[in-house]
Amino acid sequence: MATAAFSISQVFHFSSFPRSSLQRNGLRSFTLLLPFSSSSSKLDQKKWRQPIVSSLELGGVKIAKHDVVRDDPTNNVPDTIFSKLGMQLHRRDQHPIGILKNAIYDYFDTNYSNKFDKFDDLCPLVTVKQNFDDVLVPADHVSRSYNDTYYVDSQTVLRCHTSAHQAELLRNGHTHFLVTGDVYRRDSIDSTHYPVFHQMEGVRVFSPNDWDTSGIDATSYAAKDLKECLEGLARHLFGAVEMRWIDTYFPFTSPSFELEIFFQEKWLEVLGCGVTEKEILQRSGKTDNVAWAFGLGLERLAMVLFDIPDIRLFWSADERFTSQFSSGHLGVKFKPFSKYPPCYKDISFWIDESFTENNLCEVVREIAGDLVEEVQLIDNFTNKKGMTSHCYRIAYRSMERSLTDEEINKLQWDVRERAVSKLNVILR
Repeated sequence: MATAAFSISQVFHFSSFPRSSLQRNGLRSFTLLLPFSSSSSKLDQKKWRQPIVSSLELGGVKIAKHDVVRDDPTNNVPDTIFSKLGMQLHRRDQHPIGILKNAIYDYFDTNYSNKFDKFDDLCPLVTVKQNFDDVLVPADHVSRSYNDTYYVDSQTVLRCHTSAHQAELLRNGHTHFLVTGDVYRRDSIDSTHYPVFHQMEGVRVFSPNDWDTSGIDATSYAAKDLKECLEGLARHLFGAVEMRWIDTYFPFTSPSFELEIFFQEKWLEVLGCGVTEKEILQRSGKTDNVAWAFGLGLERLAMVLFDIPDIRLFWSADERFTSQFSSGHLGVKFKPFSKYPPCYKDISFWIDESFTENNLCEVVREIAGDLVEEVQLIDNFTNKKGMTSHCYRIAYRSMERSLTDEEINKLQWDVRERAVSKLNVILR
């Protein structure tokens, strides 16, 4: 969703629709970017790096590594992403993500008499049709680019939003449901962006009997019910806060809205939502119905509710982090247990027209994993010959220990080599 006052995870979904790829009144076109292979060279195995399993099981479906990371010209999934597939932070009751998910469940169970079916173990491998076509994403939309989405092959992706399951659940007869899951997106590197994060989607379907006696049309009825529902959810999570609704645009809802609350002296975007496009319902066999849908990013809200300053901490197994949280305790304030100094390294190179910053970030993540805190463009220029140079500053910092000069220098050297071999850049 569009970034309003406070943005954490940018992803094509209700909770974060990147403004770089969306205009208020339309979509810009994009050039399809060919992926660079993630399997041409393997990561050096450091003692601090999480082991990469050969297979895992999600929702009763066994997924082998070669099902995700393939020697395929369209595959751009690195080992580091596969290693996250089985983590399922949203299913851990004592983890901030799981605690928040359960708090939202409590709200819907209490206010809707257990009407909402809950799904939190659906497989993250989905088809291009499920991820894009079924929710009316235009064929030329930037989110379909290999630069933005992890492709397993030309017709299979790691879902970049939980909306990828909406159409199937509607076709299967579900009329009230919540879908929670890990989602994947190639993105920038800083304290609020991570290539894996978690979302929750909610959908409610109405029949003509619901709005016939209301005195308003079906769309207005659904929009009114949606806003009442989500204002109640915001109060459940944040208390008595000031709220405002912002009109916006999504391909899959009309009208569409963002909900913002005034919290901790700033306006915070909580979620995105809207009345479901009729075409989605018609394709699902619900020609006489109207529905609403919402989506929210769990990390976005958890960072605020728990005072967690860096999104990488959600993935920490350090007991100094995990022991601070317990099931059912929403909003316990995180107490920093360390503040190790960052180490900055610069890399400058000449680029060609195929270069993208997301590809550079993917290279850095492949080498440094969670030891990279930020990648920032600090200088760029074009010389008289028309050659363009970029200079990026990479901040290395561990959440759990001090890094040695030796390992930082080794990481930076590997980043330089990988940038040359994969990104077709010329070092300066």
